[in-house]
Order: sequence, then structure tokens, then C-alpha cells
Amino acid sequence: MSEPAALPEETAPVAALRARHALLKRLADVVSLPASRINAFERSVTGDLLVEMLRLASPEDRRRVAARLAPLAELPNALARMLLRDEPEIAGLLIEQCASLSDADLVACARDASAEHRFMMANRRGLSEVVCETLLSFGEAQVIEAVLRNNTARLSQVAIEGVVSLSRTERHLCGHLLKRPELRPSGAYVMFWWSGPEDRRTILQRFAVSREVMQEVAEDVFAMAAEEGWQDPVSRKALQFIERRQRNRAAIEKSPYNGLEEAVTAAGQRGLSREIATEIAYLSGVKPITGAKILGDPGGEPLAILCKATGLGRNDLLSLWRSMRRPELTPDGTADPLWERVQVTYEMLAVDRAQTVLRYWNWSLSSALSPALLKAIRDGEEEALDDYSAPERAAMLALAENFGR
Repeated sequence: MSEPAALPEETAPVAALRARHALLKRLADVVSLPASRINAFERSVTGDLLVEMLRLASPEDRRRVAARLAPLAELPNALARMLLRDEPEIAGLLIEQCASLSDADLVACARDASAEHRFMMANRRGLSEVVCETLLSFGEAQVIEAVLRNNTARLSQVAIEGVVSLSRTERHLCGHLLKRPELRPSGAYVMFWWSGPEDRRTILQRFAVSREVMQEVAEDVFAMAAEEGWQDPVSRKALQFIERRQRNRAAIEKSPYNGLEEAVTAAGQRGLSREIATEIAYLSGVKPITGAKILGDPGGEPLAILCKATGLGRNDLLSLWRSMRRPELTPDGTADPLWERVQVTYEMLAVDRAQTVLRYWNWSLSSALSPALLKAIRDGEEEALDDYSAPERAAMLALAENFGR
């Protein structure tokens, strides 16, 4: 058979491109055939040939093929891998529309492609826990925010804890975190320390839970522990968290004050010295480091929680506020907004719920604060959070700024 006659030089490229466009379309059509018309092996071989052609195709050709393949329920793996790593406007057609992509496809794309690819992926419907963890692991604020806004994404507790840790420096994430159903009280309580006023209010309204059920089921255990002389430190700590009484009666015997109210009155009269602050902490049933964190908080809401949990009245709250030289009025004579928020916080919380928050803080900021953890906080070992328990992680995050980090 004789060779086809050579085309004129000026028409050869056009004819070649027409053939290429036609072949790309036909091969894409073959890959798109239903399973009744083509078996898996034929689809795979066709996909391999299409991949080889697309490597040398123009972006517009690749975009057309991606648009044709996006609705498919089955896509050859090699073809998916190549298109997912293509330019964002091409890969986005699959990322946003292709339901047949597996978690493995998405994870590989997240790891190998650009931040723009990850941002598009963060908006994809139905993201699994493993894909979300991969996206969040890059620490890209825009991608993290998009994942948190994605109501169809599912986040693991590991992922949530990682974002809680990041929110200490990226505080705009706090509001998005508070809307996630996966967030647990332990994460919300520690995030409280660096949250803004509105987010703090949300935390207290949503996560300040009652301990009534725990108190009911453990009611007879208190007597058992007393018979044993409170020798078991594990049950003792748990029961201290559950019990109804907040104040430390044993501390009154060692205190120069006859009770918590007297210590608060002394603070109001003489100012809040370190010695008085330590006594207030002990009498309130919390450790000095917890008391220092509460009294040193710039917002003031933790002070309201302390007062409500310990049964202190409004006048006692005012005495403590004044003892810290905090303003009640602004220079123009109107009520100081911080003081107003403190009063609102005091009024909105029930005693039992305030105690839950206070005891979790004390549990995490003092009971969990071992020498090893203290060293980890000072050394900034936040990447090793998985090695610690929930209260230890909370202490590491909440106290980081107090140790100069």
C-alpha cells in the first residue's frame, strides 16, 4: 500500500490537531462507557493510552477531558492521578465534581499538589476523617478554615485537638471550631483562655455541663472511699471532680482567715497580694497555679466563674474586681465593658456548671502538671501532644503563654 500523500506544510499541523482532538474525545467516550459495554481491563488500557496523549496535550484539551470524566462512577486510577495533579482549574473539575475519587486519591493529591488544590478539596462534600487530617496537617489557615466551615466534612478528635492547639495563635479559628459538632468540652475549656468575649460566652452556654448524673451514680462510692481513708489517688481525684462541695474545708484550719469571704474582704481592703491570692485559691478548692491563671486573666470572666462556683455573692465579686485594681467605669463615666461582661457571666451560670468548668481547669492546670510536663511546656514540645492525656494537653496549651511561649 502506498504512503498517504503528504499534506501541504501549512495544513499539516491543523489536520494533526483535528485528529488529536477527535481521538482524545473518542478515548474519553470509551472510558465513559457503562460496565455493560466495556470491562474493567479494557477501560484501564484505554485510560493508559489517554494518559499518554494528555501528557502532551494542551491545557484546554486536558480541561475538556476532565470535564467529560468528572461525572463518572468509575475512573481509571492512572488517569485520576494525572488530572488531580494538573493545574488547579483542571484538577478542580474532578476535586469538586467526581464522586468516584477514593480517600487514597484525595490524600495523595493533597500531599503532592499545591495549597490551591488543598483549598478546593477542603470545600468538597463528604470529606472523611483521614482526608481532613491530611488537609489540616499542612497548617494552612485558609485550608483549615474551609474544612471547619464544611458542614459535610467529618473530623476526628485528633484533628480537632490539633486545630484547638493551632487556634492559640490563629484565634480567628475559635469561632469556626465552636460550630463543629466534634468539639468536646475538654477542647472548649482550654480554648476559653485565648478566646474572645463572644466565643467565651458560647463556650459557657454550650459546654458548661452539669455533673448531676455522675453525682447520682457515684453517691455511694464516696462512703467507700472514706472507709478506705482516701488512700487511692486515682479514685480520690475523680471523686474530687464529681463532688458537690467546692470549697476546701480543710484549708480553713490552716488559713489565717476564717473563711473565703473573709479572705476576699481582706483583698478588697488591702489589695490582692500574692499571699492573699494563694489563700483564696486554697479556700476555693483549687491550686495556686489555677488561682493565678484565673486572677491574671485579662478578660475577667474566669473570676466570675470562680465566684459562682464557690458560692461567693455579687459583693464579693466586686471586692475581688476592685482588689485587682480593675476599672468599673470608663473615663467618660459609663460602665466598663469588661466589668459588665464579668457580671453577665456571673449571672448566666448555674453553680453546678460553673463548678464543672472550674474543676476541669484545676484538674488540667495543676493535677496534671508534672515536672516532665512542665519541661515539655517550657521546651515547646506541642508536636508531641499525643503522648499526653487530655488534662496534660490542656495544661500544655493553657500555660504556654505563662512560661514565655
